[in-house]
Amino acid sequence: MSIKKEFSDTTAKRYSLALYELASETNLLVQVEQNSLAFSNLISVNKDFNNLIKDPTTNREDLMNIVNKISKISKIELLFKNFLNLLIIKRRFFYIDQILKNFIEICSQKRGELKAEINSAKELNTDEINNITEELSKNFKSKIKLNYKHDKSLIGGLVLQVGSTMIDTSIKKKLQQIENRMIEA
Repeated sequence: MSIKKEFSDTTAKRYSLALYELASETNLLVQVEQNSLAFSNLISVNKDFNNLIKDPTTNREDLMNIVNKISKISKIELLFKNFLNLLIIKRRFFYIDQILKNFIEICSQKRGELKAEINSAKELNTDEINNITEELSKNFKSKIKLNYKHDKSLIGGLVLQVGSTMIDTSIKKKLQQIENRMIEA
């Protein structure tokens, strides 16, 4: 792992933890988490905005103006807006997406939630997803934050990952195993 990679991960985690502590101390944790989710979503959906953030030639004043406009339109919490401006001033805005994802994960961990991911060959409806979440909560004796994805390439079955536990019942995996056995024979 490169030094720059470690530096960016460490820096992002420190800023995320600082934001969590500030939001917690001022009783604005729920609002700041909602703002973080919305801002992170904006970054992932809007490619122009994402490119602007990643561009090292972008002027600090321009970034601050954009953040101020977004905060007026979206009614972003003042603490969150000031945090974003601090990142711009310190030239750390490049890491904003990583910082916000770490912050959301910290919030989830502090609430005692486990992160789970399910990939299904069949498109699941809301009731099925809720039933799976409830069943996982019972089995793992913890709140589950489920991320669902529909993946046609699995052919059939599903892939479930909760923490470090992974269950793969997909037909794609079974076909790969058969192929590997044929190659070895």
